[in-house]
This record gives sequence, C-alpha cells and structure tokens, in this order.
Amino acid sequence: MTTRIKTDICVIGGGSGGLSVASGAVQMGARVVLIEGGAMGGDCLNHGCVPSKALLAAGKAAHAQRSGAAFGVAPVRPQVDFAAAKDHVARTIATIAPHDSVERFEGLGVQVLQGYGRFISKTEVQVNDTIVTARRFVVATGSSPMVPPIDGLDHVPYLTNESIFDLRECPGHLLIIGGGPIGMEMAQAHARLGARVTVVEGASALGRDDPEAAAVVLAHLRDEGVEIIENAQVQAVRGRTGAVEVEVAGGTVFIGTHLLVAVGRKPNLERLNLEAAGVETTRAGVRVDAGLRSSNRHVYAIGDVAGQGQFTHLAGYHAGVVIRSAVLGLPARTRSDHIPSVTYTDPELAQIGLTEADARSKFGAQVQVVRAEMAGNDRAQAEGKTDGFIKVMVVRSRPVGVTIVGAQAGELMAPWALAIANGLKMSAMAGTVLPYPTLAEIGKRAAGAFFSPKLFDNAVLGRFVRAVQRFLP
Repeated sequence: MTTRIKTDICVIGGGSGGLSVASGAVQMGARVVLIEGGAMGGDCLNHGCVPSKALLAAGKAAHAQRSGAAFGVAPVRPQVDFAAAKDHVARTIATIAPHDSVERFEGLGVQVLQGYGRFISKTEVQVNDTIVTARRFVVATGSSPMVPPIDGLDHVPYLTNESIFDLRECPGHLLIIGGGPIGMEMAQAHARLGARVTVVEGASALGRDDPEAAAVVLAHLRDEGVEIIENAQVQAVRGRTGAVEVEVAGGTVFIGTHLLVAVGRKPNLERLNLEAAGVETTRAGVRVDAGLRSSNRHVYAIGDVAGQGQFTHLAGYHAGVVIRSAVLGLPARTRSDHIPSVTYTDPELAQIGLTEADARSKFGAQVQVVRAEMAGNDRAQAEGKTDGFIKVMVVRSRPVGVTIVGAQAGELMAPWALAIANGLKMSAMAGTVLPYPTLAEIGKRAAGAFFSPKLFDNAVLGRFVRAVQRFLP
C-alpha cells in the first residue's frame, strides 16, 4: 500500500551536503524529509575523507620510526600491524558516525526514509512504497568512483576507494591507476605501512596542481620508494588476485598483487529518473544556475552531483546557499574563487583561487607573484620540515590565488581562505601579529615580500626618511 507524504524540503542523499541542508532547514522550522539508500554520512565519512586521513595518520606514525636520525633518534623498522591500522580507520568512522546517524536526524525532527529515491513527476519522488511531494527538492547524491573502459578490467579483481579500506592484509605490491590526489594519498599511506607501490598515470601526476608545488610532493613520494610512472596510458589489464598485470602503451607491463583504480569520479544520477522531473544533466552532473537551481525550479543540486567540484567543504558551502534560497526565500548565488583544496600527502599541497599560470593568463602584467620558502621559517627548521613554499598571486593589492606546499599546508591555508573570501588586502596579513615560532609565519613573510620593494627599495621614501631624521628632536 502506497504512503504519501507532503513536506517543504525533500533532500535526496545523506552525505555531508544533504545532511547540512536537512539539519539547517528543520532547525529553522521547515518540514524536512531526508532520503538515503546507503550509509548515512555518504562517501566522505565511509569511503573518502575520514578513512583516508585515518590511514594516512597510521602511515605517518610508521614513517616517524624510520626518520628520526636527524633528531638523534636511531631509525628502526616499524612493526606494522596492518589489520590494527584498519581498526584505527574503523574506530575513527564509528566515532564520527553518530553525528550523521538516522537517530540524530530524527531527533532533530527530520523524517528519514531509507531507500533510493526516484522522481516520478516534477514534484514527486518515490522511495520504496512512499511517495513524497515537496515544495523544493535538493539532490545531494554525491559521486562514485569512475571505472574507465580499460581492456580486461571487467575480468580482473580491482579496488576503488569504496573497497580499499576493507583490506585487512597489506598488499605485497599495490598498483594504482591514476596519479591524482586520491591515488597519491593512497600510494603514500600504503608505502609507509609496508607495501610496494607503483602509480601509473596517463599524463602528469598531480597534473591539475601548480607544477612546481606538485614536484615537491612527487619528489618526497619517490624518496620514500613510491614508483611513479607518468605519461603512460594504460592499454590493458589482466591477471587474477595476487598477480595482476597492467600494460601501458609501448608494451611495458607492471605486475603487482593488488590493483587500485583511482582515475576520477562520476556523479550519482542513475537511480534518480531525472527525466521524469524535467531536470537537465551533463556529463559533470545536474545542470544548475548560479543559485544551484536546476531546469526544474523545484529542484536544486549540491555537492559532487552539481558538477562544480568534489570537496566535502564545497558541499557544505552549497548547503548554505540552498538554505538561504529554498528555506528563507532570499537571493543566493555561488562563487568558486574562495573554495580551497588540499592533497593530504606528506608534504601537503593546498590551493585556493588561481594558480600562478592561471593568474598570469587572466591578468597578465597586472599580477605580482610573491613567495616565501619553508626553509626560511624558524619552526620548520626546528622540526626538520623545510621542503616547500608559499606562493601568493596578487592583483591590485589583493590575493587572487595562493599555493602552499609543505608541512601542514592545509592548516596554513586558513587565513588566506579568510582573506580571499572577504576581499582583504595584503596589508591585512602583513599587519597580523602571529605567535613565534609557528609555521603560519610563512604567510606573513610572503605578505612582507609584497611590501618590501615599496619600503626598502624606494628612492622617494628614502629621501623622505632622511629629511624627517634631520628635523626630529
């Protein structure tokens, strides 16, 4: 027997973006239905951000035992219990999961329906035997690993980010197809925990990042024993569990025990029956306007499925935009220049706004690039974390892009995210007093590099100062 529900907001997808919309809307007084067919928390909690950072932390602990010689600590070969490292991953997920649970959201007043929703009209979604009619729908179904059409791949056991965290034994030799952030993070984590790792990338590894910054990361991974093969298009895959072969153009074959496919992600659209709702899509996801509204004015899309980026924090930002529009009825538009990204390798690579190449292409001679080296930071020297730099692209005294590579680059990006989001000038960073010694001082040093020519290599200012000195009592 079919049950019918009428509501104000129907959210399809219980990942970070959908949960943010649901919790915000219901606490503001809207009636909310949340539909989720998989695990609450979505990919980030269960297969992405959280488990990958937990595994990287385990790898960091193992690496610390190998790398103490510079501090007078004899390096030792760590005794890694790979299953116990995965227990740490599972505990981390389990600790965070209650915040995203059905019970918590029902306690907030959200009606949670567990199952996959599909549109049956422009204003109705069906999940199991329930039909939901809503004033506004928010599609927040996220994305899934893209599996490329490589010859033989469908006959060979392979891993994706959705299955690699289930491994209980360390791979003998992990082959990774794809040299993007996911591939590189998993390469370093597994290498540090005892696996031999080979990454095969069809173009340049970390190719979407500033090449100078990417080179710092890749050099570290290679020094730790990760084999990175670039400009090698995979032609075929064959083999079985424990003996997988990856053949690239030219005939070279790489043989390993396990295969991880990490070539990108695709939006989760298949189950939604968006045609029935009159919602237009592209290869990137749902086609949306600047307010995240689709071709059906009743339907919004946020996060990965909106085709504007695949970051948890972007989904959270999208949620705020939709709440402003769909819940409060206020005008709201997205922007993208203030959305940061981080690759959590060691060293980390963080980016916000334009890279140097993009800034020069867009602004030409107007852009000024200032930088500071990690080696010039006293805290970095004390901790032996001197590889890396910060590079700030400045136009008319305002940062339009920042690249940071080095220890805790993601943390160091925070003040620059604040600056770019709020249109602050370089003087705001230069005038900030930071505790000494901290890695964060590298940002202020970069700001100082912007003002130094104006202060210390200025003939007019020099004459003025000399005149002032003559008249001072």
